Amino acid sequence: MKAIKTSLCKNDRVMVMTGKDKGKSGKIIEILHGKDRARVEGINLVKRHTKPGPNSKGGIVEVEASIHLSNLMLICPKCAEPVRISHKVLDDGKKIRVCKKCSDAIPLEK
Repeated sequence: MKAIKTSLCKNDRVMVMTGKDKGKSGKIIEILHGKDRARVEGINLVKRHTKPGPNSKGGIVEVEASIHLSNLMLICPKCAEPVRISHKVLDDGKKIRVCKKCSDAIPLEK
């Protein structure tokens, strides 16, 4: 199976387009490139039963499970809506992400 190329990066604000969390938005915590999935803050919460360790108490903990990249859309900082992304090469050779609706550059969040 071939991996999907994605324009999404860590710390991007995204909205879920399908599934049980449809319409919710959050920040990407981690991208799992080999599986074409991402973990999003506050989305797809599941309960994990954990044993007590030296630094943590045991019990039932809610954590974010991964969600497939095809179910996510980037939220444009200017439009404040989920948008498609295109790429543009600047004169100095840098490649940037561009919003398809407002044609504004989308910066990479750190």
